[in-house]
Amino acid sequence: MPELIQPITERLQLRQWREEDKPVFAEMNADARVMEFFPSLLTRQQSDAGVDRSIAHIEKYGWGFWALELRETEEFLGFVGMKNVTEDLPFAPAVEIGWRLAFPYWGKGYASEAAKASLDVAFNTLNLSEVVSFTPLQNLRSQRVMERLGMRRDSLVFEHPQVPTESPLLKHCLYRINADEWSREHSVK
Repeated sequence: MPELIQPITERLQLRQWREEDKPVFAEMNADARVMEFFPSLLTRQQSDAGVDRSIAHIEKYGWGFWALELRETEEFLGFVGMKNVTEDLPFAPAVEIGWRLAFPYWGKGYASEAAKASLDVAFNTLNLSEVVSFTPLQNLRSQRVMERLGMRRDSLVFEHPQVPTESPLLKHCLYRINADEWSREHSVK
């Protein structure tokens, strides 16, 4: 197993998942506000399977979709991190950055703060050349986070292969950032 990477920011800890995260994460994935831009709410079983996939990815690579907690209180906020995209996406292979936070933690800058720490790992520790992110066209909140991170929107609009064809969420936009763009924006002074 590679060395486990667990980024820390001023307010946040990105860490490996714990068993006690599962019920809180399941509650979050059953919240219609949090899941507005997903095809459906998740059952407890589906939510737990997502945690298990995240744990396995982190164990294999040392990084992934980390559990996110507030350092001051150790409250579980959701997840932020990176993972390898599935092979059925039109831009694969690639590493994506993503996030999902419980509703009470929206609007506090946590997603952007943790995503910046993730991108720092991507470019300064893992030496990746590029990271992507994608979301349904309607998800303007996530697109704003991507833009705050310095990501640029790609011309590609694609139909997500894991979204039902009759869903209004089928069409997704793609954002990208490469190592040069990141280093220009976030050079260590």
